[in-house]
Amino acid sequence: MKVTVVGAGAVGASCAEYIAIKNFASEVVLLDIKEGYAEGKAMDLMQTASLNSFDTKIVGSTNDYTKTAGSDVVVITSGIPRKPGMTREELIGINAGIVKEVATKLVEQSPETIIIVVSNPMDTMAYLAHKATGLPKNRIIGMGGALDSARFKYRLAEALEAPISDIDGMVIGGHSDVGMVPLTRLATRNSVPVKEFISEERLAQVKEDTKVGGATLTKLLGTSAWYAPGAAVSALVQAIACDQKKVFPCSALLEGEYGLSDISIGVPVVLGKNGIEKILEIELSEEELTALQTSAEGVSKTNGLLEL
Repeated sequence: MKVTVVGAGAVGASCAEYIAIKNFASEVVLLDIKEGYAEGKAMDLMQTASLNSFDTKIVGSTNDYTKTAGSDVVVITSGIPRKPGMTREELIGINAGIVKEVATKLVEQSPETIIIVVSNPMDTMAYLAHKATGLPKNRIIGMGGALDSARFKYRLAEALEAPISDIDGMVIGGHSDVGMVPLTRLATRNSVPVKEFISEERLAQVKEDTKVGGATLTKLLGTSAWYAPGAAVSALVQAIACDQKKVFPCSALLEGEYGLSDISIGVPVVLGKNGIEKILEIELSEEELTALQTSAEGVSKTNGLLEL
């Protein structure tokens, strides 16, 4: 299993590190445009191999896409990160050009690859990757829902004062502060609905804290987060590499599911060796479905800014 991560910044390096530590990939290629940067990150990570007990080979490259040839999975993290006060949508002008070029070059070298998009605005960048490459819909995946759901579970565990391993919950919709749809109705603690443990008011606060999870971290850190995004990507890559058939909410291209078409947006999917093995159409309440449709309107508006 060969994995390429484009962008050797904090998110990309975290992706590479978590993938290597899980020891399911034979090689990770870290690619960046900054001279020597990916090579340095790769060398630094390889010097942790004996300490962290992994055998994955990590290789760095400055903008040489031939090094990515034959990649089973490629991860696109490249682009500028958010700064405090910025929305993900404000990144579209610069990041669209980067993602389009990167996706095209990656597919030239690895025509059978599966693409995981991390760059923001993530749903629109996943949609752009579809248009730029023409790959089948199962082979382009937006990471956002997996990350948003991890943040949701963190906030739920915090509110319940419970171990996070007890918690299950999912966020669908767009990967944006206003577009996320945390499914509080379906969230559980060891199969018991969380509403049995906390008040509606506290649960509403969890929902709002989840939706601004990225913005909260950007304000604290001065830039986008990287540990949780890196971990989310590694979980998706592992599900594909190991054919785990695991369910994650991911940005997928919809063709009628949930009444939506020609849009990439977060919905639950089954991930396996073919990428998105199946899009799951779970039963949503009228309120949840309305929230998803409103989220889709926002994503479509952002998509309209693309030059396809």
